[in-house]
Amino acid sequence: MNDNALTAASAAGYADWLAELKERIHTAQQRATLAVNRELVLLYWQIGHGILERQSSRGWGSKVVDTLARDLRNAFPDMKGFSPRNLKYMRAFAEAWPDLEFVQQAAAQLPWFHLCTLLDKLESRQERDWYIAQALENGWSRNVLVMQIETGLRQRTGNAVTNFSQRLPQPQSDLARESLKDPYRLDFLGLGKEARERAIEDALVRHVTQFLMELGAGFAFVGRQVHVEVGDKDFYIDLLFYHLKLRCYVVVELKAGEFQPEYAGKLNFYLSAVDSQLKHPGDNPSLGLLLCKSRNKVVAEYALRDMNKPIGVAEYQLAQSLPDALQTDLPRIEDIERELQDMDDDAEEART
Repeated sequence: MNDNALTAASAAGYADWLAELKERIHTAQQRATLAVNRELVLLYWQIGHGILERQSSRGWGSKVVDTLARDLRNAFPDMKGFSPRNLKYMRAFAEAWPDLEFVQQAAAQLPWFHLCTLLDKLESRQERDWYIAQALENGWSRNVLVMQIETGLRQRTGNAVTNFSQRLPQPQSDLARESLKDPYRLDFLGLGKEARERAIEDALVRHVTQFLMELGAGFAFVGRQVHVEVGDKDFYIDLLFYHLKLRCYVVVELKAGEFQPEYAGKLNFYLSAVDSQLKHPGDNPSLGLLLCKSRNKVVAEYALRDMNKPIGVAEYQLAQSLPDALQTDLPRIEDIERELQDMDDDAEEART
């Protein structure tokens, strides 16, 4: 082969090889980063466990944290993360998860600041473990994790009114129910509470990435105002998705007012059309989701009881007004600046 030129065939082969090498290097970098993080988190757990153990068995007081921070900084001047504050996080980390096996298998897969966030914002082991699993499954950044906790994702998940247990086999019915929320938080759209259906639909498509994040893992956007023809008549589905885990289409209908029983009948009709015209032989039955501004739970349950298609009904929230009790308790600018400085200091201390 000429050293100065590549033939078309060899150039194509080289491009494929280069792409493969890039992917391998990228994968190796990711593994190296994960390995470093895992070792750091395990080290922090061991330090925290050691502090706990000695405070319990030897009666050492809280001053040991300050002493240990000073001595570790002197011993490792180039290594960040040994501030008294971070050592207290290590102690809290070991106290929250005393089981080393769980730390090795799950917690150590998350960055340290994710774990600090869980310690700060959640009280129970059950809640923390749930958010660890979700963060690992969805690859959340720390900011996304904070947002999901503050919007009560765990309390909203699986809370929609559905007929899934009557219309779907196990375990698909449980998985389908857990794939829906109530209410859905759509305040990222920047719309007022009186927004019309078409305006909401337009905004959801413009912000489809954020909407997919709110919908949760597994949803893929197919289209809006999707056309189906039945009996020589044209019908248009508001939003159509495909769920990769459930292996089925999900038809989403938006209603700007309160849920009405007839909405379920129309959605049932759309699901029949999708199952007949779009569903592949290997797909599971399509799901329907009615997003309404409000809904009476009992009315929704009655409306879904005899529907032959799996349907869920949930509320959405366009904007959250600040509770009156907090209006006079807003943080001062000095408080905000101090909090930002603390975050910068913590980030610098945790870097290695």
